[in-house]
Amino acid sequence: MARNHFFRSSSSGMLPWLGLSLIILIADQFTKVLILGYYQLGDSTRVTDFFNVVRWHNTGAAFSFLAGASGWQRWFFTGIGLLAATVIVWMLKSHAGQKLFAFALACILGGAVGNVIDRVLYGYVVDFLDFHWGGWHFPAFNIADSAISIGAVCLILDELLRVRRSR
Repeated sequence: MARNHFFRSSSSGMLPWLGLSLIILIADQFTKVLILGYYQLGDSTRVTDFFNVVRWHNTGAAFSFLAGASGWQRWFFTGIGLLAATVIVWMLKSHAGQKLFAFALACILGGAVGNVIDRVLYGYVVDFLDFHWGGWHFPAFNIADSAISIGAVCLILDELLRVRRSR
């Protein structure tokens, strides 16, 4: 009986975080469907002097790592994403009450699943946010990548705060 109570309370504590992950996932996939529907590969729309909306396909990982490989990377990065999602859900169940940590994990989860869906459906990740300055372009990215980056920054901040509190 006590075990069942633990499962219910820890699961319900993680539901808001899973909800945040779902919102990120929906926003990510919705924007990618729009890009796929309205842009051809390589199309670009100038929005400001430093920002374009583009359609780019990334067959690799961050910053197109391994994009030039022969295709095995699609399933390799899909597997890593699924493994990461499994570990994150387990960690959310265990740490749902740690707000900054759980927020970070939820952001990473939503982003990771968004990019896994792309890899499974298309064989590449759809990128469309292109920031540039003076002829230099930051690698194109998407909502999922943004959520993963925000999550990573929050994990670092959470750890710094944890270390500071323990002094």
